[in-house]
Amino acid sequence: MGTLEHSDAIELLGLVAQLEHVAFARLAADSALAPTIEQRLELSRFASAAVERRDRVLARITEIGGDPVAAVRQYDDVLDDFDARTQPGSWWERLLKAYVGYGVADDFCRLAAEGLDAGSRAVVLEVLDDASHAELAVAELDAAGSADGVLTARLALWGRRLVGEALGVVQRLLVQRPALVRLVSVGSSGSANPPTKLFGELTAQHTRRMSRLGLTA
Repeated sequence: MGTLEHSDAIELLGLVAQLEHVAFARLAADSALAPTIEQRLELSRFASAAVERRDRVLARITEIGGDPVAAVRQYDDVLDDFDARTQPGSWWERLLKAYVGYGVADDFCRLAAEGLDAGSRAVVLEVLDDASHAELAVAELDAAGSADGVLTARLALWGRRLVGEALGVVQRLLVQRPALVRLVSVGSSGSANPPTKLFGELTAQHTRRMSRLGLTA
């Protein structure tokens, strides 16, 4: 297939590459802010892994005839408003934002990937299946919350705010990017209302994440 046939795939691949690039910057910053040297070393490794994942996606864009720089550039500010509206006030809020807030974007990409060609879908799912940073966040948050009921209540509220803002990002993407709507519709071919099914699944995934931490969604 040529570039035109793969144009929708290039749109989603560009979004995934941008999310991995943002993850690299975020993890590098987290490494500098982490309270222990063990966490700093681990987070720096996660940042390096995000670069490798990003480059795998960029290579797929090139492989199917796209311009990887242009594909990423169109999403350059995709999370700017989300980040401006969800500034964490503590290390624990920062960890929860990474796990819950950015997790919504990853879930959206997984669901949209169901509409991709087999090769592109495999790349996206492999890249998004790396849950090592999520496991660190879960372990740290679970340990902290089990010993502090006030922190648990505060984080539950923070999680609800994060998911609302993150779903707003998805809504804007669907308004602005018809290609993503087409991919979601292909992946939800058995549904009479693909967007409704999509948001239902994103909310369910969020609830599962919060439940892992013993937090009310």
